[in-house]
Amino acid sequence: MILEAAMWMPVFFLLIVGMLQVGKITYLYYTLKKTEYTAARYLSVQSGVNFCPDAIASDPNVQAAIQFALTGTTDGSGPLIIPSLTPDMLQVVTECIDPATGLPGPCDAGGCNTGSPMGAQRPDYIVVTIPNGYPVQPRIPFLLLDPIPLKPTVAVPFGGTS
Repeated sequence: MILEAAMWMPVFFLLIVGMLQVGKITYLYYTLKKTEYTAARYLSVQSGVNFCPDAIASDPNVQAAIQFALTGTTDGSGPLIIPSLTPDMLQVVTECIDPATGLPGPCDAGGCNTGSPMGAQRPDYIVVTIPNGYPVQPRIPFLLLDPIPLKPTVAVPFGGTS
């Protein structure tokens, strides 16, 4: 009986460590999703955001939303909530409902050249994503695993004004 227990102990140990790693990765994924939701929600109620594709990344409201989501402050003076998640890893885009299909898609940017910060149409959704993923290295003894890129995406209805 002692010999059988000694043979099964490594298997149980690997199962327990594996379950802990799955729990940590799930918690990190949820935290990334909440971070994206915070940025999208912050932007969804702002006024005067430039949603033109060429200017959205440099808009001060977008930068403040990303900093708020990452550090809890709009100026980025607080510590990072998620280690090594930087502002350039997050991407903010807008989506509009296509009247013909009823499905969300890219907004018409035709009015951006005329000086309208909303473009030709008001966005229906603010979408925040990590397009290249947030790399997570699972640590399980005796197993060398490749990093897993976590790529959560959040879409929040836009409620702001132009």
